[in-house]
Amino acid sequence: MDGFSTIHFWETLLRSTLSFFTILVLARIIGKKQLSQLTFFHYITGITIGSIAAEVSTEHETDFWDGFIALIWWTLLTLLISFLTLNFSKIRALVDDRPTILIQNGTVIKKGMKKARIHTDELGMLLREQGIFSFNEVHYAVFETNGELSVLKKPTFANATKQDAKADLSLPPHLPTEIIRSGKILRKNLEELELTEEWVMHKLKEKQIDIKDVYFAQVLENNQLYISLNNQDN
Repeated sequence: MDGFSTIHFWETLLRSTLSFFTILVLARIIGKKQLSQLTFFHYITGITIGSIAAEVSTEHETDFWDGFIALIWWTLLTLLISFLTLNFSKIRALVDDRPTILIQNGTVIKKGMKKARIHTDELGMLLREQGIFSFNEVHYAVFETNGELSVLKKPTFANATKQDAKADLSLPPHLPTEIIRSGKILRKNLEELELTEEWVMHKLKEKQIDIKDVYFAQVLENNQLYISLNNQDN
């Protein structure tokens, strides 16, 4: 019960709100790399900034402005390191390390395994995650700086491509694009595709579909329509 008497409700609420919006702004400043390319450095940076924000929110002995300055300074250091790694390859190798070859020409590289601190069981697990159950299928395997494994299969085990099957290799004119939502035509998307409402209505008429019954419609790469109706079960 003693803990209830020392609750700082409004102070905690204010600290948490300010910390929340500070983190939001700083995350925008740092950029998407923190989320999309989590190297060890980025991972530690994210954890540390989050830890500082959590302490600022809940530790009332910590002065808010001291914690705020720490958040700003840590962000500035992160931006500085990101700038240096972007422009200087030696610093990039120091901070993020380099990719490590684990399998080369079908042979497991012992030196690379030691450097990455991975044993064969872990390597086998990483391969199975990509649907590869035999080391014999692998020509090259590279352990990336974000902990992912990139694999180049031997030609014998590689998946067939459209070129192998002599299929159509022409590039699609556009991405699949939504043109109808809840019975309403999205005119802006139609304009980007250089299509008309008359073309859409003609396609619907061919399928004997009333536009009011359309929940979702998408123009595919081949200019065909994918249509999902309102009364269609998912």
